[in-house]
Amino acid sequence: MKSKRFNQRMWLYTLMIFITILTVGPFLITLFMSLKAANEGIYSSILPASPTLENFVTAFDKANFGRYFLNTLVVTVIAIPLNLLFCSLAAYPLARMDFRGRSVVLAIIISTMMVPFQLYMAPLFQLAGSLGLQNTHIGLVVMQVSTAFGIFLMRQAFLRIPKELEESAYLDGANKFKVWYLVALPLVKPTLVTLAIFTFMGTWGDYLWPLLNSTESSMYTLSIGLAQLSQNFDGSNLKLISAASILTTIPTLLIFIWLQKYFISGATDGAVKG
Repeated sequence: MKSKRFNQRMWLYTLMIFITILTVGPFLITLFMSLKAANEGIYSSILPASPTLENFVTAFDKANFGRYFLNTLVVTVIAIPLNLLFCSLAAYPLARMDFRGRSVVLAIIISTMMVPFQLYMAPLFQLAGSLGLQNTHIGLVVMQVSTAFGIFLMRQAFLRIPKELEESAYLDGANKFKVWYLVALPLVKPTLVTLAIFTFMGTWGDYLWPLLNSTESSMYTLSIGLAQLSQNFDGSNLKLISAASILTTIPTLLIFIWLQKYFISGATDGAVKG
């Protein structure tokens, strides 16, 4: 019996190591390549002989990645709080308030998740141009201000809140807005953090909409800058492209590592006794 369990664990650990290599391996190879010096061969070895940050400096200087990084940062910082605010405001009535047509409204919102962006990007582009939102940070934020996925995610979180907590707040004289702000939101903090991470990843790595809405290079985001870098430089400059890729990826990894502790379940378990 012990031998069978040992074999099962060995197969499990082997599978986990294999999946880890497949997941982390490409990132490590890109990192090692970005640290290689200019006179070092790309495929001569995996590890850099003399690690250097020259490629990162060149990416900021020659490829204008500093400007792209700033644009992406500004758009992301604006998009995250707006998405959390509007998604939670839209989700709370759908979860807690009874009104005619609530199911229809929810069904319409969820159905928009199945419509591909390519289907409505042309009229959206024309609308952004008519409103003067092209080549502006606000125009880049439009797609992330409120999302159907965020509304659905927040609604499911609000449904898990015990109604007794809200009823107690109503008895104390609170209105619906105060109950949403003072009672509901603090209890769904893990879901808010989860939505913030998804919003960050979606905004930080968005490519198609910034490409359509930005006709001036000064408004390019990191994803467009990386694509332009790949087109403007040949294979001999793969070290520079690798450095730019690392610069684009590291903020996402840091944000996820910083906020992963909030990925918990049962945030309201035990909030009501008896």
